[in-house]
Amino acid sequence: MADLGALPEHLAPLTAVVDHVGELSVGGLAVSELVRRFGTPLFIYDEEHLRSRMKEAVNGFGRGQVIYASKAFPTIAMAKIVSEEGLWWDAASLGEMQAGLLGGIEPARMVLHGNNKSIEELRSAIENKVGRVVVDSFDELDRLERIVDDVIQVWVRVTPGIEAHTHAYVRTGQQDSKFGFNLANGDAERAIARVEASSHLILSGLHCHIGSQVFALESFREAIAIMAQLVQDNDLAELCVGGGFGVAYLRDERVPSLGDWMSWLRQTLASHGLAEERTFVEPGRAIAATAAVTIYTVGVIKEIPGVRTYVAVDGGMSDNPRPVLYGSGYEAYVPSRLFDVHDTKVALVGKHCESGDVLVREACLPSDLRVGELVMTPVTGAYGWAMGSNYNKLPRPAVVGVRRGQARLMVRRESIDDLFHLELGL
Repeated sequence: MADLGALPEHLAPLTAVVDHVGELSVGGLAVSELVRRFGTPLFIYDEEHLRSRMKEAVNGFGRGQVIYASKAFPTIAMAKIVSEEGLWWDAASLGEMQAGLLGGIEPARMVLHGNNKSIEELRSAIENKVGRVVVDSFDELDRLERIVDDVIQVWVRVTPGIEAHTHAYVRTGQQDSKFGFNLANGDAERAIARVEASSHLILSGLHCHIGSQVFALESFREAIAIMAQLVQDNDLAELCVGGGFGVAYLRDERVPSLGDWMSWLRQTLASHGLAEERTFVEPGRAIAATAAVTIYTVGVIKEIPGVRTYVAVDGGMSDNPRPVLYGSGYEAYVPSRLFDVHDTKVALVGKHCESGDVLVREACLPSDLRVGELVMTPVTGAYGWAMGSNYNKLPRPAVVGVRRGQARLMVRRESIDDLFHLELGL
């Protein structure tokens, strides 16, 4: 086991190494060198970690199909890795479909999601012959039947009535949901019957998704039991059980490995008589989250005696909105001296004009932290860059991939000129 100093191994990218003076390297490159080349804020992705998690998912799930939920990190570079590792690509918009296509994803290995797909998105899916369209509403069925000239394979998305134990904003399987067809009120059966009666839509199977950042096996077990029965009652071939497998963000959190999750799912599906090669799963966060760290530069240290010390960095809610949206917890470290004691509690905050722009409310950092030093938040590979914004007209950070001593830009840093590229001034 590597000695990573203050950084817990389960929060570190796969190839993380700390040298004799306490400096972190990822993919064979020192963080300080990457910052020198690419600046801050900076997302650093461990490409070996991404590939390892993908292999783990495929090996654990067996002959079933593993679909990467691209919304976690939907870049062209990521799509190329997904394609090379043999996964499918889950898109929820025209942009995510295009990212997959540009990255080399075969259209037949693409799934289109979304609770309000536009005509343009549906036409693109049809024209590109994507593998599956996940039908989410009766209005969508109307649209598809108007525009499909030939045939297209679909899954009917079902909300099975499972209350996943996670944040309310990322629960998706309960009866009160904007997603899918309600099972309890009969909408799911009506949707299945309507697709089966269509001359243009082929009902390949069913889909469900109960939420994100779910830790309870029981929630998945209940959903699988319900969905397996529905598949068998309607003599359908395929079932996708979605994703949402929880990952650790904090030093005291422990979760099953992705391989363990996949093996358990495979066995549970098999126990309900579902053929391994006809089942699907959609991990996103569990593949991407721990693969990346975000590096910031400290700009202000403000001590209010008896109250709190604020450490402000050059990013914030524009590159990681999860703490503001969900109250999500993160840890923070000084990547150049991980062997130093991290025991002084501070509020790690961003530079935006919002009091809620807090990255880590109680970060533990060295007591002698200085302006100009680097601070790192780990486990930022999912829903950080992907959910980022230009709030306060801040350019979005660069994203760099590292592997075997080489670094490549996955996404270049935005410039100030980029911010005004779409504006039509006076």
